[in-house]
Amino acid sequence: MSDKWWQSAVVYQVYPRSFADSDGDGIGDLRGIIEHLDHLEALGVDVVWLSPIYASPHDDNGYDISDYRAIDPLFGTSGDLDELLAGLHARGIKLVMDLVVNHTSDEHPWFVESASSPDSPKRDWYWWRPARDGRQPGEEGAEPNNWGSFFSGPAWQLDPASGEYYLHLFSRKQPDLNWENPEVREAVYDMMNWWLDRGVDGFRMDVINFISKQPGLPDGEVPPGGLYGNAHPHIAQGPRIHEFLHEMHERVLAGRDDRYLTVGEMPGVTIDDAVLFTDPERGEVDMVFQFEHVDLDHGPGGKWDHRPIGVLDLKRNLAAWQEGLAERGWNSLYWNNHDQPRVVSRFGDDGEHRVVSAKALGTVLHLMRGTPYVYQGEELGMANVPFDAIGDFRDIETLNHYAQAVELQGQPAEEVLVALRRTSRDNARTPMQWSDAPGAGFTTGEPWIAPNPDYPEVNAAAQVGDPDSVFAHYRALIDLRHRSEVVATGDFTLVLPEHEQIFAYARRLGDASLLVLANLSGEPATYDVEAVAEWQDAEPLLANTPDAAPSPTGSLAPWEAVVYAR
Repeated sequence: MSDKWWQSAVVYQVYPRSFADSDGDGIGDLRGIIEHLDHLEALGVDVVWLSPIYASPHDDNGYDISDYRAIDPLFGTSGDLDELLAGLHARGIKLVMDLVVNHTSDEHPWFVESASSPDSPKRDWYWWRPARDGRQPGEEGAEPNNWGSFFSGPAWQLDPASGEYYLHLFSRKQPDLNWENPEVREAVYDMMNWWLDRGVDGFRMDVINFISKQPGLPDGEVPPGGLYGNAHPHIAQGPRIHEFLHEMHERVLAGRDDRYLTVGEMPGVTIDDAVLFTDPERGEVDMVFQFEHVDLDHGPGGKWDHRPIGVLDLKRNLAAWQEGLAERGWNSLYWNNHDQPRVVSRFGDDGEHRVVSAKALGTVLHLMRGTPYVYQGEELGMANVPFDAIGDFRDIETLNHYAQAVELQGQPAEEVLVALRRTSRDNARTPMQWSDAPGAGFTTGEPWIAPNPDYPEVNAAAQVGDPDSVFAHYRALIDLRHRSEVVATGDFTLVLPEHEQIFAYARRLGDASLLVLANLSGEPATYDVEAVAEWQDAEPLLANTPDAAPSPTGSLAPWEAVVYAR
């Protein structure tokens, strides 16, 4: 059997603000999650990853934390969390909390104290710097370096009281913690141990590869047409990152039992980096979230600069990760999360072929080697939202980009809106579609962001119990991972590697093998049946259409996916 329990597990991400609202205030909460635990149990998932529910001013929807040990009243009480934990554990489901420790809120007591005086004992808990080159604080170009924030604008905010600037890679209300200070690390480890002692089962670590910055904080390269320098090369995989993560493991997880899960979100991580981070002998993290496959459709101008990609791009990238982590380390597998547009709109067909393409994409992802993650609504085939105007958006990154692009750079507003509709994080954050009731069954009140207008047709009530639904297909994929050691730990071989429509691969373990054939296009696809000759005596194990051929025939219908076993 699998060496680690999470090799045969599936994780489900809950974005609490948008999952289910129990009290009619239009914002999801912990009691709303509790009321839908049967949905998660029916789907068959093993772990729930909960996006932040901590006390927060909500400048970045809870990823700006003002108290790591308090539940925000917006989401409920400490007792509600205890009840959620008990309800999940009673169903055999673990709970993983979001760990956001690259930065805090500027309203966190640590930062309030740090900002109180240059002589504060916590001053060095954050990155404070004077104006550069002897310039006056507030003068244009006086920021300590030229880095841009990932949420637009400069990455430095002036504190008028002291005349110094503090670093914020994201919102100005999210100052970066200084992990070079051992007191900071000790405070974080103490908090993590507190949560594990309380009964949670691990952590998803937000942008954790940013916690070690390059000494000196040098200027970044300014891209063509850009306003600020690129900080990423100077903050990702910094010189002490492995030291910090190993220390975290030793201080928090070592010596405990092996029921915990740790996954590090690491923008820009490479295969070679991931092998080191996830090698169990190094004691860092169990797996990482890499971004290569979800960055493939980003052009030279970044995420808002769309470039079309094909099936070849996707499968070459994902296969490279499968092969790169085959001997050491472990893959996390995902299409969606709270920061990514919906996969059925991005890489599938959210029109005529919505159901079958959602199933095909799920098939391709879930049967690879690694731990799959399902983002809320993905199991229903939820799609991107036809946002009308800038006033329909809520995400700070989206709104800041619009302001910078239109007001500072003079881009046409409608062109910017096209990019926002395609890529905005709000596509993932509209309410979970539970039913065709007003508000999509998410709330009896006015939702904090409008639901996708397709909710009368695309919703859980219409799919649960329907054997042909996207939900039923995801449930079957999860069940297959649970009962098949080939899926959990078998090796991976790309099949038909140069085919421009078909994503095909084999999984093998001992005498058992699976063949996954998926046409990821809206046109019929043919292939050389000799390339899959060894599966001619195989049987169809799972398919996303009711008329799958009894053995590979050399052709697939649009978006058809079939799994053969022998």
